[in-house]
Amino acid sequence: MKKVLTIAGSDCSGGAGIQADLKTMTAHKVYGMSVITSLTAQNTTGVYGIMDASPEFVEKQIDCVFEDIRPDAVKIGMVSNKDIIKVIAKKLKEYNASNIVADPVMVSTSGKSLLSPDAMETLINVLLPIGTIITPNIPEAEKISGIHIENAEDMESAAKIIGEKCRVAVLVKGGHSVNDANDLLYDGGKLTWFNTKKVENNNTHGTGCTLSSALACNLALGFSLEESVKNAKNYITDAIGAGLNLGKGSGPLDHMSCITSKYGDGINI
Repeated sequence: MKKVLTIAGSDCSGGAGIQADLKTMTAHKVYGMSVITSLTAQNTTGVYGIMDASPEFVEKQIDCVFEDIRPDAVKIGMVSNKDIIKVIAKKLKEYNASNIVADPVMVSTSGKSLLSPDAMETLINVLLPIGTIITPNIPEAEKISGIHIENAEDMESAAKIIGEKCRVAVLVKGGHSVNDANDLLYDGGKLTWFNTKKVENNNTHGTGCTLSSALACNLALGFSLEESVKNAKNYITDAIGAGLNLGKGSGPLDHMSCITSKYGDGINI
């Protein structure tokens, strides 16, 4: 069985963060593990409190995982301060981790800032460059690239800027667009579009966490980067399209809706 580690914050309501990650890993039939960077008090209506783990405790969690059950892929989600970011980068380099998917989580679905201002520079300059691929949405891509994104050409420009700045592959997620959910992969100078119709569902809590986790699962299972993106998009489109409706705000996805589906050769879910 392939093993995947998520390094992220906890969502007590189960829709995002490590809870969404572990559900996604279970759906992909990989063994999921977690390093918790923060506890959050949140639900579908918003984030009401954040309590960070100490950098030392994050480091100890990473050591415990890598020294016993080495992951085949690592997904990095919410990291809210620069000291935790530095520890994660240091340890993943130390263990020569592979298939690193970094989701630059900056703002929650409800609009709550999840990254302190002084951590932004550290995230961009220290953590993102160690990734195999990073997965910013449009607002995050704007912050990292420094340009405003209004159309497909802007997405391509931003992806190139981020890719050259961080020296990694970049998946700019277009789900914030009005009419479509087209994503753009920039890898080694090559631009590849993944076109998907936008699913009419306001319940999108945890979509970024889920997509990046699905991407990490596919990489762990041996798929190429391009195949992994395609499979991950199919998975999340299905999870959104299932129409789960829980909570009073932007509800979670149905991570197990694909239980009888198949995404890519050999992944019988």
